[in-house]
This record gives sequence, structure tokens and C-alpha cells, in this order.
Amino acid sequence: MTARTGKQYLDGIRDEREVWLGNQKVDVMECPDFAGSVMGMAGYFDWQHEHAEDCLTTDPETGAPMSASLIVPKNADDLTRRHKAFDQFARYSAGMLGRTPDYVNVTLAGFVARDDIFSHAGDKTYAERLHKFYREVVEKDLSLTHTIVNPVIDKNLPDMEGINGELALKVVRRTKDSIIVRGAKILATLGPFADELFVYPGQPQPPGTDPNTILAFSIPMKTKGLITLCRDHCGVTAPVEDRPFSSRFDEQDAFMIFDDVEIPLERVFIDGDLDVYNGLMRHGWAANILQQTCLRAAVKLEFAYELCARMAQATNSDKRPDVAAMLGELWGSAMLTRSALTAAEVGARDWGNGAFFCDDRPLRAIRARMPGWMVTANAYIKTIGSHNLLATPSLEVAENSDIAPLVQSFMPGANGMTARERAKLFRTAWDFAGSALGGRAELYERFYLASAPRNFALDHMFAQMEREWNEVPKFLSAAGVE
Repeated sequence: MTARTGKQYLDGIRDEREVWLGNQKVDVMECPDFAGSVMGMAGYFDWQHEHAEDCLTTDPETGAPMSASLIVPKNADDLTRRHKAFDQFARYSAGMLGRTPDYVNVTLAGFVARDDIFSHAGDKTYAERLHKFYREVVEKDLSLTHTIVNPVIDKNLPDMEGINGELALKVVRRTKDSIIVRGAKILATLGPFADELFVYPGQPQPPGTDPNTILAFSIPMKTKGLITLCRDHCGVTAPVEDRPFSSRFDEQDAFMIFDDVEIPLERVFIDGDLDVYNGLMRHGWAANILQQTCLRAAVKLEFAYELCARMAQATNSDKRPDVAAMLGELWGSAMLTRSALTAAEVGARDWGNGAFFCDDRPLRAIRARMPGWMVTANAYIKTIGSHNLLATPSLEVAENSDIAPLVQSFMPGANGMTARERAKLFRTAWDFAGSALGGRAELYERFYLASAPRNFALDHMFAQMEREWNEVPKFLSAAGVE
């Protein structure tokens, strides 16, 4: 198989996976609530063919087309190639889909680039397993989700102690060819619609951590004992013209329960090695993955800016100082994101083992600020849209012969905008920021790369380690201050 089409993707998720929605065990392909989301993901795979020049590249081993998100970056040209792909993939959903397959693909490719970490003690077994899995993902164009966080019930306790440790995913038995694991992990966005679940380190663990919890592996979503427990679905069955996001792009979020799940050893990439587990995220993960996340953010912020500008034009308020200031702020957030990407790519370097990743410092600085920018974007959409977001008829009503003349007379936009054009614009804005899906997306943006306070604290810690900060004493000494 080569880069898949939407139909091939749909054929791939017709299986016996155990998925729960509410109190019902559902068939993903037959569940009416999931219909729009399933077709939305199929559209992603068709999109990569419609934009093959940007999204696809040539597999160096087979010569067949493969997703450019799976490039193992070795030079600046590879980063440029990936940049085009990530930007184009994000445009499929205007950045609303946060966990499209390219998100985990780039993580996997980065791990392959730093396969030396997996074989630091001279044993290449785990690195070879990782390479074999990578080739399977490339050749089958698999859709991966991940789950990397242990559920924390009691936040007064460390993540792996007390009830938190009891619930954490761990090895409970071993056989000659497999490990059996039990426990839970969060949060598998795209879970019910993915082919594979990739489990890998989320954050470093302290010395003395139970080695049975130090794991990385990947398994098919249909694996026996793997239970996907979904939140309430935010997707709707409305026409795409009325709900362009909610009708297609609820990617779902799932709590994953492992009820004695057997994992073949060939799919186990870390098993009890704390040095590998902690080293994997410390040596280039952010520098690699943040190229994709920041490009998606830039595309989404630019879309939000354009939505607000068009709404302001529709109400003839775009030149009001308060509105113009909001528009300028949104534009600035998008441009700062783009600028950080440029700086990071210009400063890219070999991070070891030939892995060519971005300079992570500009991207880490943006990572901590993006959640606030996304919340602000939604707030400005609601402020500029105001009551118009609530007083907008469906496009079907605007075309009904019994009432259409009245709608056309009483509900046009300013500057010659027709009632239909106005309805289309404001309904899109509401679906982006005010619908159930819009609210879910805002919460996702706040935490999917960890919370802003945690990232700010990490940035400070990294800054202290990266260089000496001695300008204050030098300045005072030069001024003659003892």
C-alpha cells in the first residue's frame, strides 16, 4: 500500500475495536453520531492526494508516495519540505483538527532520527523494533493517535504514588513473546478513528519509579482488552454549510483503559529503562514536534483573524478603533508564530545522530503563549460578532421560498453583503468559537502541549541551563559598583 485515499482509510478502521459512547458500545462505522467525524477524517486522506505536491513525498526505500510528515529530518531541505506539508495539512480544517495523523507521524519520525537513544547501552533491539514499526506506518500510511499521560486522581500525591500509581499503566505479566499490561492512560484524541495507539513518554520520571511503568509501545486500536471510552460527542448532523466544523471535525477525545492487554515484544520500544524513557523527551522532542504544532497554530490564528475582519466588514465596524485594535492583535499573534517558525528553522542544527531539528527556543517561547492567543481569538470572534452570532438563520431558511424574501430584506450585511453571505460568515464564526466543538477546541488548545504555567516554568529552567546569565554583575562591575 502507498499513501492512502479516504476510502482506503475507511476500509482500514472497519474492525472489532471496543469503543464506548455514553452507555453504549458502538461500531465506529455504524454510529450515527460519529458519521461526520469519520468522513471528516477520510477527507484528510483525500486532501493529501489533492495537494500531493505539498503533502506527499517519495519513500526513499520503495519509491512510492508517502506522507511528508514521516520524513526523518537530516538537513534543512527536509525541514522545508515538512514545513510545506504541515501548513497544507492544517489548511484542511483551518487548524481546528489538532490531532491529524501528521501530529504523531512527526513524533515517530523524530524518534527514528534519534534511535541512538533507544540503543544507548549497546543493545540495538529496541531501535530495530522502532525502525520496523516506522516502516509499517510508512508503507500502510497508518493513522496514529497517542496517549502519554497517567490519569491523576489525587493531585496532592505524586503521579505514581497512592491511588495514582494504582491506576497507572504497568506490566502485570510477561510471556516469552509478549508483555501484558493493565491500567489507564489519557488522553487519546482521535482515539476511535485511528488505526494505532502509540504510547510513549510524556514527562520524565524520578529515580526509583516502578520499572514496570516505564514503557513505550504501539498496538492496533482493535487489540483485545483495549477499551476506548469517549466523551460526549460534539459533532452534529447539520449540513456542512451551516456547521462547517462541527459536521466534520470532532476528532473525539478518549480515556484509554487497558484490561490485560497483550503486546507483542516486537511492538515494545521501551521496557523498564529509565535512562531511555527520560532521555527521549529531553533530546530533541520539542525541537522536532513543535514545527508541526506551531504551523497548525499559525494557520488557525490567520483563519481567526480573517473571520474577525470579515465580520467587522459585514457590520461596517472594521475602522472603529476598538475593533481595529482587536484585529491588529490577532494578526500580530499569527505573525509572531510565523516569525518564531522562521527563526527556529534558520537556527536548525544536528541534535545528535544526524537528526536535524529546529532550534527549539523560539518554538518553546511560542508554545507557552499560544493557549492564551487561542482563547483571545475566540473572545474577539464573540466580541466582534456580538448578537449577530445568535441572530443568524440557517442557510436552508434563507433559501426557503416562503420566507426567503423577508430574510433577504431584513438580514443582509453592510457594504452590499447579501443575507446568505452574512449567514454563511456568522454561522462559520459561531461554529469555530461558540459551538460545543468550539468550546472543546478552546480547552484542547489550553492543555494539549501542557499548561501555560508549566511551560513557562520549564522555559525558565531550560534558560538557566542553556547559558550563563552574568550580565547584571558585569554591568555593575563596569560601572564601578562593588
